Amino acid sequence: MASTSALSVQKKFKYDVFLSFRGGDTRKTFVDHLYVALVSKGIITYKDDEKIEKGERISEQLDRSIQDSRFHIIVFSKNYASSSWCLDELVKIMECEKMNEHTTYPIFYDVEPTEVRHQSGAFGEAFAKLVAKHENSSWMFSFFELFTRKKMSEDVDEEKEEDVKRWRYALNEATGLAGMELKNTFNGKSRTRCT
Repeated sequence: MASTSALSVQKKFKYDVFLSFRGGDTRKTFVDHLYVALVSKGIITYKDDEKIEKGERISEQLDRSIQDSRFHIIVFSKNYASSSWCLDELVKIMECEKMNEHTTYPIFYDVEPTEVRHQSGAFGEAFAKLVAKHENSSWMFSFFELFTRKKMSEDVDEEKEEDVKRWRYALNEATGLAGMELKNTFNGKSRTRCT
């Protein structure tokens, strides 16, 4: 008699690792070294090298790359929160984390996990500037939206408030995951601590 067992279907991923980082802070330092180390071990790693224009939203291709990655490494740095692109990426990563098919690992590069969680210190300053800029830009409509009345000012304001709520929630969730703190010191050596 043949035994029946439930077959679990495992998702095929295009990438082993997706790197989320703020380019200006870490691209030419830590992230490049991490990327080279991962690739040299045969780990298929997605690193977005395109220059992102300020104010752009996360692209569909980048969104798919996040979904198609088994692991996500988020490199939080002092200016990570100055980018709506990075924060939108983070929201998507944390959505994937909840599906239990993905594993997310935060690295706190020259920032404390509590700074990220509470949006304080240099990280908090970058976040506050982005939020102020984000909320004050609600008067800007594309000509098409204004002409066709597809979006009213109140709708845009609500969207922007929702963005900020999603960003705060994702930051809080990410800091609750096991990760690593990495501090640069004045003599060029680094200090690490697992959180």
